[in-house]
Amino acid sequence: MTEMTRKAGHVTTSDGVRLHYREAGAGQPLVLIPGWSQTAVMYQPQLDGLGQYYRVIALDMRGHGESDKPAHGYRIARLAIDTHDALVALNLRDVTLAGHSMACSVIWSYWEHFGSDRLSKLILIDQAPTATAGPGWTDEEKAPAGTLFDPTSLYDMAAGLSGPEGVKATENFITNAFFTAAFPQEQRAWVLAENLKFPRRYAARLLVDHCAQDWRDVIPRITLPTLVVGGRASFFASKSQEWIGQQIPGARVEIFDEPEGGSHFMWLENPAKFNQIVHAFMG
Repeated sequence: MTEMTRKAGHVTTSDGVRLHYREAGAGQPLVLIPGWSQTAVMYQPQLDGLGQYYRVIALDMRGHGESDKPAHGYRIARLAIDTHDALVALNLRDVTLAGHSMACSVIWSYWEHFGSDRLSKLILIDQAPTATAGPGWTDEEKAPAGTLFDPTSLYDMAAGLSGPEGVKATENFITNAFFTAAFPQEQRAWVLAENLKFPRRYAARLLVDHCAQDWRDVIPRITLPTLVVGGRASFFASKSQEWIGQQIPGARVEIFDEPEGGSHFMWLENPAKFNQIVHAFMG
């Protein structure tokens, strides 16, 4: 166990956007990317718990949290480049790169653009290989893909987010879909406040780009040791997480049951178990 150090800072991307990060600990680097509309501070349980063993860095994506909020770049491919820019700026190598939800798409795009450059392991937390079903898909096709939308409902969701009721649409989504019933209401309110740091018009733009991607041709090409984490009560079917694990040689799959906080935010609902699993994976 290393002595805990804590700090925060900024790195600047290749197109001039300042990204905020939080850091704790020392040693082997673990970089945590939050999901769509989420923030680095939401990984505080991992900074506190895993920072005792590793150099843990949680990164606010552009537009999110305490990072700059430019009018451009809200695409998964750009976020993957931002992530690579951050690893270069921080001079990180042999990184375990972890991403929750949309951040898995960022990792898959990173792999497509940069391969294993600067990486040693991956942690993929509860994201479907493709979030939007094509016309005419059967239930048998949707389950392993983990689809959440069809094209119409995706654009309807984006319109709601970017419209005058965008805050209410966000609140409904977060309050009703992200957690098990046991998660406290006051913590849900805090999560909502963190989400709303990302301007809704940009959030809608990014959601469409993210959910329109299909990564089923990229995932089988991953060759790094990988941990896949899902939740039995998540809106992404656990079968989709098992499918991802089956495509990556030697991947480990951990599915949290609902009484264990096993919804979309299991790392926040049950950080003790989540941190233990990550510690065992990283060694």
